[in-house]
Amino acid sequence: MLIQDGREILYTGKEFCSSPKMNFLILKSCHKFIPLYPFSMRFNLSLHTISHPAILPVNYQYPLAAAIYKILGRADPAYATFLHEQGYHRLGSLKSFKLFTFSDLRTPFHIAGDRLHLKTNTASLTICFHLPKAAENFIKGLFIEQEIDIADTKNKVTFCVQQVEAVAMPMEENGMVLQPFSPIVCGRKNDRGNYDFLAPGDPDFIPQLLYNWREKYGTLYNDSDLIFTDAGMEVRFYKNPPKSRLITIKADTEEASQVRGFVNFQLKVCGRKEALELLLNSGAGVYNSMGMGCLGMAN
Repeated sequence: MLIQDGREILYTGKEFCSSPKMNFLILKSCHKFIPLYPFSMRFNLSLHTISHPAILPVNYQYPLAAAIYKILGRADPAYATFLHEQGYHRLGSLKSFKLFTFSDLRTPFHIAGDRLHLKTNTASLTICFHLPKAAENFIKGLFIEQEIDIADTKNKVTFCVQQVEAVAMPMEENGMVLQPFSPIVCGRKNDRGNYDFLAPGDPDFIPQLLYNWREKYGTLYNDSDLIFTDAGMEVRFYKNPPKSRLITIKADTEEASQVRGFVNFQLKVCGRKEALELLLNSGAGVYNSMGMGCLGMAN
């Protein structure tokens, strides 16, 4: 059992080594990555389109996730493979979490069929990782001046990363008002083992988000009973109701599936600093590594 900041980390074993790039502990026997001293690791990427005209698929989240994995893989193949193929999971459990997420692309566009036609050649993107402070400069250097290709069978857009800015997020344990930077997908398993997707007004929406948040924390640390004593969430609605979005993952393939997420509402969250950092680093709800559930401060 490893002790970090007085907390027990849920990985045991005799042989640990460190990753010199990412400042992780790696359990050699089963290749686990343990983030040491994580904090709110968020980056805003300023993007410039190389492709003209810039036309994206409406369902760009999966190819964007693939592009992020590709960039990570160039610098740290072991970490990229771990995130893509395994993820973090509690010993004895098959459920795993990737503990990173990203926002929607922020850029003006108009929709024509299943295409997004960008109105400018600039865009921005927020990427969040549950990583230690020591990895900040490494991550910034990893993305700067890289090219991000978002493509499907019809179109390809290449973005150049012009600037990477680390974003500080002050943790307010008494309450933070957040908003989705990408759709929050909240799922409740049905008798068939599939998700029934819940809207923010559903009475089970908050309990399911809280359960998922705590499950993520429990994959790393053994003190969730203590840390989540004061954790809470509350939906706050705008004058206009939340907007529903149906997103297709792996579109135009035999493995295609659809998820439903919601934006245009706020979440007031409270809890211990450790829990809040994990929520902001890894996202709310499910399908976070596909760009769902990214959170930021409400306007």
